[in-house]
Amino acid sequence: MSVEMNLDRAQFDQVMVPNYAPAAVIPVRGEGSRVWDQQGNEFIDFAGGIAVNCLGHCHPALVSALKEQGEKLWHLSNVMTNEPALALATKLVNATFAERIYFANSGAEANEAALKLARRYALENHGAQKDQIIAFDKAFHGRTFFTVTVGGQAAYSDGFGPKPQSITHIPFNDIAALEAVISDNTCAIMLEPLQGEGGIINGDPEFLKAVRALADKHDALVIFDEVQTGVGRTGELYAYMSTDIVPDILTSAKALGGGFPIAAMLTTEKVAKHLKIGTHGSTYGGNPLACAIGNAVMDVVNTQDVLDGVKYREQLIRDGLVAINAKYDVFSEVRGKGLLLGAVLNEKYNGRSRDFLVASVAEGLMSLIAGANVIRFTPSLVIPEADIAEGLARFERAVAKVVAG
Repeated sequence: MSVEMNLDRAQFDQVMVPNYAPAAVIPVRGEGSRVWDQQGNEFIDFAGGIAVNCLGHCHPALVSALKEQGEKLWHLSNVMTNEPALALATKLVNATFAERIYFANSGAEANEAALKLARRYALENHGAQKDQIIAFDKAFHGRTFFTVTVGGQAAYSDGFGPKPQSITHIPFNDIAALEAVISDNTCAIMLEPLQGEGGIINGDPEFLKAVRALADKHDALVIFDEVQTGVGRTGELYAYMSTDIVPDILTSAKALGGGFPIAAMLTTEKVAKHLKIGTHGSTYGGNPLACAIGNAVMDVVNTQDVLDGVKYREQLIRDGLVAINAKYDVFSEVRGKGLLLGAVLNEKYNGRSRDFLVASVAEGLMSLIAGANVIRFTPSLVIPEADIAEGLARFERAVAKVVAG
């Protein structure tokens, strides 16, 4: 006998752990870059599930891949491999610097694997004293205890007891600070090439080159966290491709499954061989359903048309934000690259990013924030121009309301 349930926002407080504070809106259907809630209200999606829905909602290629694989094979565990995992790993190897792939479920898990691998590589090649991990203020690498400690935001890592040790945080883009702390006991430098949660802050090209050079000097590994920047988000398949350096380990998640949970750690054969049998694992890592969808994502995204289209759409959004700012004077700059953009609030609106977020939802626009002073936009990589125009129009109405008080 079924029981009628009132599945509204109030029910969240009755059944969920209170670590989230979701909006009152409950979306029930999406198509492309438009979403509808329980009441049938329509929203333009400039959030993309926090840079996850890289092809929007219910993209035909992803729906087809899910249906096809769903009628073949769902799960095996890593006692056996499977064809979708082998195909996706091969595509990632062929498209990047990587020679070996490890699959997981989330960005945090991929980063956990990367950090464990870096420590194991250093231990087996140099000894236990080589354990220092250098990371950066305002970084974000996930919510496992290791990754949240490496991430440079104490608010996320404090309050859970003793933290993993030998982790050093320094300011991002500060070459002198890096030179001051790196040594032969450094095993890895971990960074986002473009900081996402920390405020949409681009890695300076000279800084990135210094990271690579200093790591090489001290025989340390460079780990690029491309959980948010990867899979076309910046207009390259991975952001490192537009820099002068290549990492030793790269992590990918979010957009890799277009909304289906999957992550990957990419590395070289030289480094990968230190994760021997039994040293690490994941029950769902390499799941056939997830990898089938990941294959479809790669087939669509890793094309010149889509990657060039990201750069074109970036300019449309930048131009729209400049036009809005010319009327209302709320931003000091627009930062970021591709379709990972941050509108930075000026002094008059300091600390009020959430006000703009709330106003946007009221106008039918889904957006994000990156701290108290940055409004973040991470729409679908293939969002139609008409949806960009309509989304910007709705955002302008939201801005006008905030400015009017």
